[in-house]
Amino acid sequence: MKRDVIIACDFPDAATTLAFLDRFTDEKPFVKIGMELYYAEGPSIVRALHQRGHKIFLDLKLHDIPNTVQKAMTVLSRLDIDMVNLHAAGTKAMMEAALKGLTRADGSRPILLAVTQLTSTSEERMHEELLISGRIGDCVCHYAKMAQEAGLDGVVCSPLEAGMVKKECGAAFLTVTPGIRMDAGTAGDQVRITTPAQAKEIGSDFIVVGRPITAAEDPVAAYKQCVKAFRDE
Repeated sequence: MKRDVIIACDFPDAATTLAFLDRFTDEKPFVKIGMELYYAEGPSIVRALHQRGHKIFLDLKLHDIPNTVQKAMTVLSRLDIDMVNLHAAGTKAMMEAALKGLTRADGSRPILLAVTQLTSTSEERMHEELLISGRIGDCVCHYAKMAQEAGLDGVVCSPLEAGMVKKECGAAFLTVTPGIRMDAGTAGDQVRITTPAQAKEIGSDFIVVGRPITAAEDPVAAYKQCVKAFRDE
């Protein structure tokens, strides 16, 4: 897949989601289905968006014992999704089990990503609350290397760490980065953020953009602005 903008459809139900996407008459944006929407609607929302022609990132961040994650991924592999993720902190064994469960009998599977550190996590919180010492960038790179060794395709990280991950794991290892704001001064509940243009320069392959598009007065215009800045089109 080429570099792309993924819209985070963090809506409470299918009706709101579909009404939002109805505004996009000239394109079919890549969309993210997160926990709120998936827990509200289940697999039916995935099927509905796939039928409309959208690529789908199913953002459920699985984190459990390897056997449980493997079985869950087997179920998710039956859906028409393009990306899915889990927490790298679940260990390499969990990631290997997830990959096994996600891979279909014919060898095909969605892109599998490992979440490193959430963009709402500061280095201070990582030290004091998670009891992880060192720099946050080092932690992200360690998780990324572990994910690569487990056979995963890439990681979810803040755009600030995308370049470091590329240096550690190579250009082909994907970096999917939330924490995107059109104006770097509007962080909201995120801590480690950049603009779309900065994310492109740093090395993000995909950016996940929520409220800067979904809460915009003109979401379609905001999306096109974001795409232009990120793809340089």
